[in-house]
Amino acid sequence: MEAFRETALLLWSAPLIVALILAEMVWTHFHEVRAYTLRETLTNGYMAALNGTFDVLMRGVVLVAMTFFFQHKLLDLERGWWYWIALFVLEDFAYYTLHYVDHHCRLFWAVHVTHHSSPEFNLSTGFRSSVFQPLYRVVYFAPIAWLGFQPLDVLFMYAATQIYGSLIHTERIRTLGLLEHILVTPSHHRVHHASNARYLDKNMGMCLIVWDKLFGTFQAEDPADPPRYGITKTIADRGPLNIVLHEWRDLIRDVRTQARTWGERLSFVLRGPGWRPKR
Repeated sequence: MEAFRETALLLWSAPLIVALILAEMVWTHFHEVRAYTLRETLTNGYMAALNGTFDVLMRGVVLVAMTFFFQHKLLDLERGWWYWIALFVLEDFAYYTLHYVDHHCRLFWAVHVTHHSSPEFNLSTGFRSSVFQPLYRVVYFAPIAWLGFQPLDVLFMYAATQIYGSLIHTERIRTLGLLEHILVTPSHHRVHHASNARYLDKNMGMCLIVWDKLFGTFQAEDPADPPRYGITKTIADRGPLNIVLHEWRDLIRDVRTQARTWGERLSFVLRGPGWRPKR
């Protein structure tokens, strides 16, 4: 039964999210708000399909890796209420760590940039996935199984938190009051998707904003500086292949033409997206 929890969650949540997307489309249309374009919405669905394909292909590898860690677990944990709370907190911290690395290492930014490449911010943007992330995501979540949490529970919790992460991609909700101090809200996530200089690499939690406040990556949304969505450079070719691979192309070009030493080549790959050698 536990093996089908994720499937049941998907079957329940996907129609709900699609219905909310359609509702947002209708609301913005009748209020003459330009929130959706056909091209970007289709691109969001296309990237979700690619990501889902890699997710399915990696499923066996992920389960084998997490089962291996669980077989060598440090603790024997009983599945009480505290177990699920601890799993939620650890899962959210693991995602924060993954997300932080994706933003600060260009190799992984080349994967994650697909999620940020839309100039729009709406509920369908939550489906604009980091296409190749399923190939390495298990590295961050397998240690949770090593602590003694059941692998299928870890995967289920990740799926559940992903639903919340999808629902915060909206401009329709301005603020959530006191919850702004605890949760990642639509306001916090608008900051995350903005290309304004003060907003870059901020608010990287999935559900809890406490990690950003604890580690210095928090930035509140400023009404005087509204978010400009997308990335800091223009993607001239927004075709289905280039929209996924453009940062890989640029990375290879920089390594080949801008780096003079092996140290600089490695720096282009492993340092942040904006790194350039000092001449």
